Amino acid sequence: MAFRIRMNLVVILVFVFHLIGGYSSSIQEVLRSHGLPAGLFPESVKSYNLDQKGVLEVKLDSPCIVKYENRVFFETVVRANLSFGQLKDLEGLSQEELFLWLPVKDIIVDDPSSGLILIDIGIAYKQLSLSLFEDPPVCRSQGFSVEMIGRKRIGFEDQR
Repeated sequence: MAFRIRMNLVVILVFVFHLIGGYSSSIQEVLRSHGLPAGLFPESVKSYNLDQKGVLEVKLDSPCIVKYENRVFFETVVRANLSFGQLKDLEGLSQEELFLWLPVKDIIVDDPSSGLILIDIGIAYKQLSLSLFEDPPVCRSQGFSVEMIGRKRIGFEDQR
């Protein structure tokens, strides 16, 4: 009887601790629990929110560029629909391809044992090694500027 009371008390304390913000999983833990690699977002993630519908919103300190196989541009806010092995309908993420910056639409890991991740950039699909995304990369915000004229246009300088 005393053991049961202590266990119930522990469960209640953990629940209360979680509610008041004493426990929060990292974006890396959320990605791993959904079958995705931990390094899809840079280490400069300020906060994130995952709602009950699976909409993931990730906020960074500032827009920045990361180098995986190619350069990737993260806006201050990145949104996507998160489901197991997938980030779909991404907003706020672009990848450089042949001197063009193309929006990343989806990121998919169909079979983790294959060691591959699929990146949908609209006009093509790229298969990359999952090992590129094991650890959160460092985000560089120096040397580029973002210019807004009508539709978004990204101006970069001093990147290589």
